[in-house]
Amino acid sequence: MVGELGDALKLDLTAAPVDGKANQACIEFLAEAWNLPRSSFVIVSGQTSRNKVIRVSGVTAAELRKRFEK
Repeated sequence: MVGELGDALKLDLTAAPVDGKANQACIEFLAEAWNLPRSSFVIVSGQTSRNKVIRVSGVTAAELRKRFEK
């Protein structure tokens, strides 16, 4: 993870944006970083863009912030 960019997180991933590989790498990275199942993450917009909105289920926003600070 690179850090925060305004209200967003900035990630630096090496997966090519071909056939959804970058999206998959993004979800796998976040799932591992926050110790959540991959099924907790859904890209709700930006599937073909560098900027994505990702919904995380099964955890509160406050809990995610705590996990991000670790």
